[in-house]
Amino acid sequence: MLRAWRVVGYAGDMSSQRQQKHGDGIGGIDLDFARGVIDAEGQAVMRMREAVDEDFARAVRMILEASGSLVTSGIGKAGHVARKLSATFASTGTPSHFLSPADALHGDVGSVRDGDVILLLSASGESEEVVRLLSILRRLGRKIISITATQSSSLGRESDVALLMGRIEEACPLGLAPSASTTAMLALGDALALTVMKHRDFTSEQFAMFHPAGQLGRRMMKVGEAMSFRQGENLPVASDRLSVGEVLSSVSRIRRRSGAVILVDDAGVLSGFFSDGDLRRLIERDPAGAMSTAIASVMTKNPKRIHVDALASRAMAVLREYRIDELPVVDDGDHPVGLIDVQDLVLLKMLDVER
Repeated sequence: MLRAWRVVGYAGDMSSQRQQKHGDGIGGIDLDFARGVIDAEGQAVMRMREAVDEDFARAVRMILEASGSLVTSGIGKAGHVARKLSATFASTGTPSHFLSPADALHGDVGSVRDGDVILLLSASGESEEVVRLLSILRRLGRKIISITATQSSSLGRESDVALLMGRIEEACPLGLAPSASTTAMLALGDALALTVMKHRDFTSEQFAMFHPAGQLGRRMMKVGEAMSFRQGENLPVASDRLSVGEVLSSVSRIRRRSGAVILVDDAGVLSGFFSDGDLRRLIERDPAGAMSTAIASVMTKNPKRIHVDALASRAMAVLREYRIDELPVVDDGDHPVGLIDVQDLVLLKMLDVER
């Protein structure tokens, strides 16, 4: 308790700290201590700003210029951080994989190739497995970036670039369990990964390609990928010169039917939209003459539409805003190329994405 609070500069005599040790939290739980842990880790993260210096810039350039992959490694809690950082690099444009120091000493170091850059993580810089791996990597002539506490450690001395965290007192009440140090290590590693990403000009389209599942992928999915009614397959399109009956007849051959028909002018440009609801209202109003009515007189003119390259999440927003179930999809010339249905987006769980 005392350690975590001393890191963030809490004042007070020992008697008040003893009182706070047990606290008056909910159900006897010391919530003030929990808040102190968060404060300690927050301050440790803020200290990492000092590590963003010339060596940090060298590390970024080294990764950008590498002809191979970025290999991350660490043991214990630092190893968990190294795994996460490898995943972040890989998903943001930098080929990467994690190498266990223990497994590396039993043959897996063979996964390190010419042109690879190694990112080694160890707060102390003296972890036995990491230091032994470091010796092997040095003999192989690989470039090494480290995240560690001090330049004087074995890891700090032998790295091509050492990103120095400084000594960080853990938030653990015993001062032993890695907590503030691993949080700071993760923040510094994320800063490195995302700075590399920025300088690669990594795009949202590339990001979506690497995240096809889950909310991240769905958020970046394009309308053209999400729509199930497509030009040349099952898209209900008809001329706006026809009658209602002729329009319905012309689209009747489509096996999977939507709840609407897209109307186009003589140039094939979107001119109108006619839904099941429009047909029902027309029949209620004029049952005898409904089928002979000119579609142009009852269609919705200049309907809402969306570009084929727009985000599917944008299509869901339009459907919600205007309380409609279908939306024509057009190209640059306003020619219909598809129809996106609310059910397409429900199946993709786009409702969750928009919330």
